[in-house]
Amino acid sequence: KTTTIGIITGLVNITSGSASIMGYDSRKEFRDARRLIGLSPQELNFDVFFSMEELLELQAGYYGLSTKESKERASIMLEQFGLTEKRKSRSRELSGGMKRRIQIAKALVHDPPIVILDEPTAGVDIELRHMLWDYLKKINSEGKTILLTTHYIEEAEKLCDRIAIIDSGNIIIDESTSSLTEKNG
Repeated sequence: KTTTIGIITGLVNITSGSASIMGYDSRKEFRDARRLIGLSPQELNFDVFFSMEELLELQAGYYGLSTKESKERASIMLEQFGLTEKRKSRSRELSGGMKRRIQIAKALVHDPPIVILDEPTAGVDIELRHMLWDYLKKINSEGKTILLTTHYIEEAEKLCDRIAIIDSGNIIIDESTSSLTEKNG
């Protein structure tokens, strides 16, 4: 899964074959392809010298949003993830759950049509898990494509239209969630 995500996002060099994101070649048209994707990796990656608000504004700027748009989107994400009161805090001052929230907000701040979430609810409390599930269902119903990696079968059942199971780098199952659950309970 890590290699697949790396190829899609351009973080791994493709040695053979190709990948395209909404028609853009991930190698030849990498700027256009990457602009379409929001990635929330499993590992937290923050610059400890910036506040949460500044992190989101900078992230939005990386994707070409103006200063005004970046501030607006950062404010929306802080509100959505219940972090408005922590907007001036630095990552060292946040709980693990709050860090996970800001990590996901960074992936969404530029409003990409494709969102890749690698184990977004690993190690978070049940309240955050359910809040995130509700939000992901909402943005998916609004047209966002979400690629979610998870080890939690309940999470996959609740959130996914299709489930692919990867074993040793090979897709061993790729079916609709309803078909998979009908066959296997």
